[in-house]
Amino acid sequence: MPMTVVTSDLTRLALDAIVNAANPGLLGGGGVDGAIHRAAGPELLAACRSLPEVAPGVRCPTGEARLTPGFALPARYVIHTVGPVWRGGDDGEAELLGRSYRACMALAIDHELHSIAFPAISCGVYGYPPDQAANVAVAALRGILDTHTELDVQLCCFDDRMAAIWRRALNPV
Repeated sequence: MPMTVVTSDLTRLALDAIVNAANPGLLGGGGVDGAIHRAAGPELLAACRSLPEVAPGVRCPTGEARLTPGFALPARYVIHTVGPVWRGGDDGEAELLGRSYRACMALAIDHELHSIAFPAISCGVYGYPPDQAANVAVAALRGILDTHTELDVQLCCFDDRMAAIWRRALNPV
């Protein structure tokens, strides 16, 4: 299935999984992360707290992903990933961001999920320029969708301006 861009509230999508642009502690935060935690209910925080720390305060290092149930969300699962903080583009940000998308897709494939929606990972408080992030995301996802055509991948944007950026990355002229 092709990737599609949707303008929606990620927490309202009834899919197999939605992706949370999380922080390394997985204990909630602002933006998408806070919205997902609020919509999923307190069970999500408890599930995240039960995940082992791989370093003090870190349950999910940058570029990796973790899976929890969706609890009160219409999505069955939440795949939490930590994208890179933008430091100007010369600090391996593109590789780390691509790794985040690929890690989420690997979990979706391993758990035999058929539909997944991604927010614009790292484009909020982490400061990644959306046009550059969209290109990295689309390239990473296309590489997986070439061999896993059964997956329905939605790129979920919170407004029309962001959706236009992601559509340009999906269909460059």
